[in-house]
Amino acid sequence: MKRIGTIRNRYTLRDSRVVFPLYATLAAFLASTALAPFSAQAQANPGSAQNPFLGSVTLHPATAAVLPLSLDDAVRRGFETNLGLREAEAGETSLHGQELEAAQQFLPTITVTGGTSVHEFNLEAQGFSPSVIGKFGALFPHGAPHISLITKADVTTGQVNYEQTIFSGPVFNGYRAIKAAEKVAYFGKMTARGNVVQQVATTYLAVIAASSDVDNARALLETDRVVYEQAKARHAAGTTANLDELRAQVAYQQQQQRLIASQNQRDKTQILLKREIGLAPGQPIQLTDPAPYSDLADLSEQALRAEAYANRQDYQNLQAQAKANYYVLEARRQERLPTLSFKGNYGVTEVNGAGSHGTMMAMGTLKVPLFREASLRGDSDVARAQLEGVERQLADLRMKIDQQVRTARMDADAAHKLLDVARSSVALADQALADETDRYTSGLDDTLPLSRAQSELASAETNLVQALYQYNLAKLALARSAGVIELQYRSYLFGK
Repeated sequence: MKRIGTIRNRYTLRDSRVVFPLYATLAAFLASTALAPFSAQAQANPGSAQNPFLGSVTLHPATAAVLPLSLDDAVRRGFETNLGLREAEAGETSLHGQELEAAQQFLPTITVTGGTSVHEFNLEAQGFSPSVIGKFGALFPHGAPHISLITKADVTTGQVNYEQTIFSGPVFNGYRAIKAAEKVAYFGKMTARGNVVQQVATTYLAVIAASSDVDNARALLETDRVVYEQAKARHAAGTTANLDELRAQVAYQQQQQRLIASQNQRDKTQILLKREIGLAPGQPIQLTDPAPYSDLADLSEQALRAEAYANRQDYQNLQAQAKANYYVLEARRQERLPTLSFKGNYGVTEVNGAGSHGTMMAMGTLKVPLFREASLRGDSDVARAQLEGVERQLADLRMKIDQQVRTARMDADAAHKLLDVARSSVALADQALADETDRYTSGLDDTLPLSRAQSELASAETNLVQALYQYNLAKLALARSAGVIELQYRSYLFGK
């Protein structure tokens, strides 16, 4: 899966000087969440750089106490700390902030300004020389008064400013587009929550499967140890050849190797699970849920498709994208319309403490776009192409949902049949080992047939563990394809 992100294409509405983000083309965001593959693979990517759902924010350091961990606890911790979900939530928060910015474009803007300043003027530099002033002396009975050519003035002002866009089609539809894009981000977040459930549940089941392999390997090791001790005792008593003891010893050591490998795989899978849910890698854990098994409810493909169309967040995501693109297209079309705005202010001014005087300004502005037809048509064509692209994706996704539901149901049915065969194989291999053990104990066979029977049982048990794991993964994929994995994952896995 690609890294979750938000693509923002910004278009400037020149007629109203408004810049608003166009979120209708969140292709990368949708591809990384809503259109992600629905068959989760616990180790599909090596790290969180390629798949953020493999990473998390670690909240607490490791402790020595063993932490009991149920599947519900793991999912809850994933919701709180998973890196992929955190990024999706951050994208939604960012879009909400952009929505507030867009709302401000047609809400009143009121500001208050004030200040005190000291001014000094040189009257002679401005043309009032002594000779010019002297010419006005005849107007005064006692001659011209003395006037200083350097004057000072202390000016104090206070002002309230008001500005508002009264009518602008692009601004209004741009806001509606961002509101729709905010829903895109919401459905992207909900898709990310489904990713968390599927990723965490897949890894949790992988740990259960690895632990089952360890238990089986340990049980077979104990059986091989008993056989080896018996062969050793018989050889010491002279009743069997040294070859039987060597065979038993080789089988015992091979089973030791299998146990070590199984334990290593279990420990690595546990670290991956802890990495996904915000636990420190060194924190010891103990899974409390057993390997789940339940038969699937008898749901028809038609019912599953109807459920998917109603609940799939990626489908709702694209529907919101289409609505956002529609509003963007409307905004582009309405760029041809006039825009009307108003601005004004009222204030007071005081000079040298001589009393205050009121000032005001009121101005309405009507702007009509002229001679911009090429630009306006280009904007509309781009918006129309984006809308048509999303509508084609929506039609394709509807067919893809049908395909995914059918495929997931077929995979679940096939996995269930393979599980039945694996269980039968274990029962047969267990019976064969019991019979061969009796023959060996009675002295009718040597250790070679017994070793073969033990290997066949080990292989059958490994196949059973993997078959149960694959069956549970298929049920998770079916719940994901139906859009109900977050609410019904336990029902699909445990049947309750």
